[in-house]
Amino acid sequence: MVWWFIVVLALATVGSVVLVHQVLVQRLDARIEADLVQEVDEVRRLAEGNDPETGEPFGERVDRIFEVFLERNIPARHESLLTFIDGRLHLYSPHDEPETLGEVKLPYPLHEDAALVRQWATVDEPQRGRTVTPAGGVEYLAVPFRVDGQPAGVFVIASFRDLLQQDTDAASVAAAMVGLVMLVIGSVLAIRLADRILAPVWLVTRAARSISETDLSERIPVHGYDEIAQLSATFNDMLERLEAAFATQRRFVDDAGHELRTPITVIRGHLELMGDDPDDRRRTLELVSDELERMSRMVDDLLTLARTEQPDFLRLRVVDLDELTPRMLEQARGLAPRDWRLDGTADGRARIDEQRLMQAVLQLAANAVRHTAEGDLIALGSAVGEGQVRFWVRDSGPGVAIEDRDRIFERFYRGRSGHRRSDGAGLGLSIVQAIAEAHGGRVELDSTPGLGATFTVVVPAGGRPAR
Repeated sequence: MVWWFIVVLALATVGSVVLVHQVLVQRLDARIEADLVQEVDEVRRLAEGNDPETGEPFGERVDRIFEVFLERNIPARHESLLTFIDGRLHLYSPHDEPETLGEVKLPYPLHEDAALVRQWATVDEPQRGRTVTPAGGVEYLAVPFRVDGQPAGVFVIASFRDLLQQDTDAASVAAAMVGLVMLVIGSVLAIRLADRILAPVWLVTRAARSISETDLSERIPVHGYDEIAQLSATFNDMLERLEAAFATQRRFVDDAGHELRTPITVIRGHLELMGDDPDDRRRTLELVSDELERMSRMVDDLLTLARTEQPDFLRLRVVDLDELTPRMLEQARGLAPRDWRLDGTADGRARIDEQRLMQAVLQLAANAVRHTAEGDLIALGSAVGEGQVRFWVRDSGPGVAIEDRDRIFERFYRGRSGHRRSDGAGLGLSIVQAIAEAHGGRVELDSTPGLGATFTVVVPAGGRPAR
C-alpha cells in the first residue's frame, strides 16, 4: 500500500512540475506579447506628437520619428529595435552590437542578418512572427509607417525568447528539485509511518494466527498512547477475555463431564448388578430414578446458565414490588418446614424479569433450606432505593466459611459448611449470579461463621443498562 502512495506522490510531483513549467511558459508568452505591443504603442504615440528640436509635428519625417525614439528608449537586454526607410536599414538599437557581459553573450546582431533585413524592409502590413537565429528563437513585431498611403518606413521590435526562457527554465528546474526533495522526504516519512502503523497490525495478525484453543497467551506490546496503541490494548483485552472464557469453558466442560459421569456410572453399575429379586429390582429402580432426576436437574441448570448469554434471556416488564415479595415467600414456604418470615417489602415498581428473579430468590431459599434444620429461621425481604432493588434471603444456619467465600459462586463448587452436605450439583448460586448479572446487577454475601448468612440480589430498578 505504501508503494502505491509513493507512486501517486511521484506522479503528483511530476504533474506539479509540468504544470508549473506550463504556467511559466504561458506567462513568458504573455510578457513577450505585452513588451512587443508596448514598444509599438510608444513609437506610434511619439509619431502623433512634435519633434523635440523644432516643436513642430513630425509629419512625413518618419526617419526623424525613428531617430528620436531610439535616442529616448534603451531596449531591454533581450530586445532589439530596428528601423527601415525606403526598403533599407536605417537605425538599430546598440544592443545589437556583438559584445559580451560577463559569461552571458548578448543577443545576436539582427541587423547583420541579410535575410531578416530583406524580409523586414519590405513589410507593408503589421506582421507578428517568430524566427530562429544563432542566439535562439526570436519573437518579433514589424509595423509599417505610411506617408500618403505609401510605406515610408518599418519599425521592428524583436525579443530573444531564449534569453527569457533561461529564467523560466531555472524556475522549472528549481521547482523540480523542490519536488524531488519533497518526494524523497515524503517517501521516507510514508515508509516510516507505514512501518509504525502496520507493525502493530502485523503483530495483531501474527497474534491472531497464533491463537488456538489451547494457547491464548500471545500478547501485543503496547507503546505510546495513539490509536495503534489503543488498538493493541483493545486486542490484548479481547485476548484476555477469550483466554478467561476458554479457561472457564474448559473447566466447565471438565466439571460437567465429571458430574454427569458419576450418576451414569452409578446407574450402569446397579443395572449390571440387578438380580431377579423383586426387592432388589425395586431398590435399584428407585436409585436409578433418583440419579436420573438429579441428572435432569443438572442438565436444566446447565441449559439455564447457557441461556444467560443469549439476548432474549430476560423478559423485562414493570412489576409491583409490594406484591412480588410476598409471593416469593409463599412459594418458598413449600420448600421445607422452616421458620419463614418476611423481613420487609419494597414499595414501588421496577422494570425487571419477574420470573427470573423469582427463580433466583427461590434458589437462594433452597440453598438456605439445605443448610438449616427444621424450625430454623429463614427470612425473605426486599427494598428499593438509589435506583436499585434489593432482594435478600437470610438464614440462621452455620454461615459460609471464610475459605469458601471467594469460590462459592463458581460452577460445581460445593462449600464445606452446612448442617448437612448438599446433594446438588453446585450450580444454584452460579445461576443466581448469572440472573443478577443479566439484569446488570450483582449478588452480595454477608455472613459470619456460626451466625447465618444473607444473600442479596441487587438489580437496577429501571431495567438492564445499555451495553
